Amino acid sequence: MSSRAVTAALSPEPARAPDGLSALRSATEAVELGVLPEWDLSDLYSGIDSPAFRDDLERAEAEARAFTERYAGRIVEIAAGPDASVELGRAVAAFEAIEDLMGRLMSFAGLVYSGDTTDETRAKFYGDTRERLTAASGDLLFFGLELNRVEDSVMDRAMADGPLAQYRPWIEDLRAEKPYQLDDRTEKLFLEKSVTANAAWDRLFNETIAALRFSVQGEQLTLEPTLNKLQDRDGAVRQEAAVALGDTLRANLRVFALITNTLAKDKEISDRWRGFKDVADARHLSNRVEPEVVAAMVEAVRAAYPRLSHRYYRLKARWFGVDALPYWDRNAPLPKVEQRTIPWAEARDTVLDAYDAFSPDMAGIAKKFFDGGWIDAPTRPGKAPGAFAHPTVPSAHPYVLVNYQGKPRDVMTLAHELGHGVHQVLAAPNGALMAPTPLTLAETASVFGEMLTFRKLLAETTDPTQRRAMLAAKVEDMINTVVRQIAFYSFERKVHLARAKGELTADEINALWMSVQAESLGPAITLDKGYEPFWAYIPHFIHSPFYVYAYAFGDCLVNSLYGVYARAEPGFVERYFALLSAGGSKPYGELLKPFGLDASDPGFWQIGLGMIEGMIAELEGMEAA
Repeated sequence: MSSRAVTAALSPEPARAPDGLSALRSATEAVELGVLPEWDLSDLYSGIDSPAFRDDLERAEAEARAFTERYAGRIVEIAAGPDASVELGRAVAAFEAIEDLMGRLMSFAGLVYSGDTTDETRAKFYGDTRERLTAASGDLLFFGLELNRVEDSVMDRAMADGPLAQYRPWIEDLRAEKPYQLDDRTEKLFLEKSVTANAAWDRLFNETIAALRFSVQGEQLTLEPTLNKLQDRDGAVRQEAAVALGDTLRANLRVFALITNTLAKDKEISDRWRGFKDVADARHLSNRVEPEVVAAMVEAVRAAYPRLSHRYYRLKARWFGVDALPYWDRNAPLPKVEQRTIPWAEARDTVLDAYDAFSPDMAGIAKKFFDGGWIDAPTRPGKAPGAFAHPTVPSAHPYVLVNYQGKPRDVMTLAHELGHGVHQVLAAPNGALMAPTPLTLAETASVFGEMLTFRKLLAETTDPTQRRAMLAAKVEDMINTVVRQIAFYSFERKVHLARAKGELTADEINALWMSVQAESLGPAITLDKGYEPFWAYIPHFIHSPFYVYAYAFGDCLVNSLYGVYARAEPGFVERYFALLSAGGSKPYGELLKPFGLDASDPGFWQIGLGMIEGMIAELEGMEAA
């Protein structure tokens, strides 16, 4: 997959359409979309049988063992010595180099696997690589644990200046986890068992989802094309796709319920051993965000449900001439509005032009993704659903995966993931330890990229009907990003809290799902039994528990940021680039100060929510006109 030859060798044959009509439709869609790029992973390795990959894997294992032999049991002693900053700085630099190498190897294996999670060769390659790197990580585990055993005053003195000073942000983040770390043997057991615990269940979820087929219009579709049908112009097609989703997910609910129960229990055990009090505390710690700030955001969004989602869906139902929309019409295109397929080349130019209007430097970084083979765009059987930007490691570059099907939302998704990519490129100089961005800011560049693209398109649209459709689509995206993700977070909390009392049946999980969906979507969306199992396909619940609130955090933050930008304050672009370039080297509060923003202020969230409310009011004004 990392070269054309490997791609050809490992990719399955194209799925054959069941009849001539379907084949004609598929061919027509391919012509409309144009040539879609597939990523070239050779900047990492030439293929899964690459000698360089094999050699690097062996080198990573050897260097991890050598690092352990040199430093295990000595860190407290070194920190107390006269050359602590130099020696510890040297040790952290060596540790970082090994982390970068291991990250490169695991990134390659993960990207290869995401290209076709149903291919046994790729799955084995991914699984074997993860096992060996997990074992190597076990050799390195002592380092962080021993650094946290150094007395605060001793560590502060060592970090005051000299080589260790540059790593102060990473060390301070590491020491924030000190109250929750266990003894060395237990930590190593947790790490090694992860291969057969949460990582194994993650993989089962991926492969189960990838293998599912949904019967729509005589075709057996994978998840992404089926979800895409929910935006079809034909209401009958939307309904058929929704029913197919519900039927297939329900038929597999025992597996999804087992995965959910097992992972929730696995997390409860880990949290209990470490001393976390709340089900989401571990996520808040990793995000470096105060639980009170998250709670304030969640409360603000839930209180705004009637003013946002409930209000908008009442309006949309009127456009459709009904009192309430069936759930499959929630994201339907507006009636009597022309909807065309957007070719890839146009999507590319749209996003790059929007980025360029903000900053030519930002557009220049984004352009590298198109020119360098860093994007994988086609939908394929077995390919990971959804979209992501994988940072890989600072010594390489990010890669973007999308499932592009020519819808306006696909253009926004491209803008979103390229925002992540730009952020990752700018943060890379911080090195493998400090480039990763906490989730509090991880969605900033992505949502900002979407907003730039939307605002540019809206400014160029003069036709009132098209303008209304664009504004409605943006409101729906923002509702999906803020309201829906907070509902997801509420659902996760309910599942994990209930699971602590005992295993949950699929029906019990369904009931929790329906309760939060009814609350968040409001009475203008009709939810029936067909919608009950829709929780089962959402990967964030499996791979990153409680990640979802980061989307709402990012959207509200970006709305506030964009308000500062719209006021044309001097130096905004430079401050924005400084925020992205900081990666994980500074707390989010410190990075927001230059913009005059404070997420700990209860009024902060109202700024972002007010922007959504204003757009809905604008749509209501268009209706009256």
